Amino acid sequence: MNSVLKSNIFSISNFVKNNSYNFKKDQILESLPDEYIEEAVKTICSWETYKPTPLVELDKLSNHLNIDKIYYKDEGFRFHLKSFKALGGAFAVDKIVKETKTNTVATATAGNHGRSVAWGAQRLGINCKIFISEFVSEERASAMRSLGAEVIRVKGNYDASLKECLKKSKENNWEIVQDVSWEDYMDVPKYIMAGYSVMIKEIIDELNDQKITHVFLQAGVGGMAAAAIAGFAKFSKNIPSFIIVEPKDAECVLESIKNSKPTSIDIKKESIMGGMSCGDVSTVAWEILKNSANYCLSISDEGVSSTVALLSNKDLSKNKIIAGECGVPGIISLISLMEDQEKAKEVRINENSKILLIGCEGLTDQKMYDQLLSSGLEKIKNV
Repeated sequence: MNSVLKSNIFSISNFVKNNSYNFKKDQILESLPDEYIEEAVKTICSWETYKPTPLVELDKLSNHLNIDKIYYKDEGFRFHLKSFKALGGAFAVDKIVKETKTNTVATATAGNHGRSVAWGAQRLGINCKIFISEFVSEERASAMRSLGAEVIRVKGNYDASLKECLKKSKENNWEIVQDVSWEDYMDVPKYIMAGYSVMIKEIIDELNDQKITHVFLQAGVGGMAAAAIAGFAKFSKNIPSFIIVEPKDAECVLESIKNSKPTSIDIKKESIMGGMSCGDVSTVAWEILKNSANYCLSISDEGVSSTVALLSNKDLSKNKIIAGECGVPGIISLISLMEDQEKAKEVRINENSKILLIGCEGLTDQKMYDQLLSSGLEKIKNV
């Protein structure tokens, strides 16, 4: 394993310190209202099949990197949807239906958010329209259809599918349940983010608010990252350093932090980390991230398959962990940082650190997972 972790497949593409960092709990819980988080916790915890997902120690990795603790929140066990997104979309549907009495919801998705919205609609017996890009796998599309949704495939990328969703929803008076915000569309993304914050409450409760020093947070539009930060603001006495992780070809949060304003990215190449391949940061998420993220970094796709294989092989933990492509960027980033002594020193990760990583999805796409695992095992063997 040592030779694999020290290979050049683990490297950081870009790295930025947030010079505007100024963590203020009150401001964060104004951006993502306290009452939304409380309602999400109460609602989701009352669902019949609810139970907290496992918090696994990556003990072999922590020994290798000489770090005190590395915790991995395994969202592969989140309901039957196997992704943290099960918390957000389904809660938002629940709340929207109570407020509007609508019988049809719609969303654009790269996969996991759509499954959550479809499941939420199915739970309440209403119609669901899902718009996906040409890059979303047929397996993910089938998973949403199996939950009763009508799936509409759109030529182009995620942004194209979102535009089509907005157009058709306006024409047909469907309620949009989207995890990205824009002018006059702020509340629903906040509902979704409030759902995600349940994940952080579970972690803090399990660790009895033990001091976490660093949290690595994947970002697409930034919703999960901002929700996690709000979760710490709400439930924890301790505030760790927050490190935002993105694909190198879709580093919209990193560029926004660097420029101190929301900055769009023209995605030239879609990342294998499809749910993170987003060109614009959500305005709601930005209000939290702009002053609360300590660092941003980006990584290539190169280490994804190897990390999937290392987790499956029990090379990083005594537990076998099944992780999807968006579940591993935190691990890749941590390993890459620790191979760069200057950056490790900059972020103050050392033998006393307690690291939290979010394994945000498990086996959500069998075909994709099998390909990644096969490729990763081959890479490990040849290093």
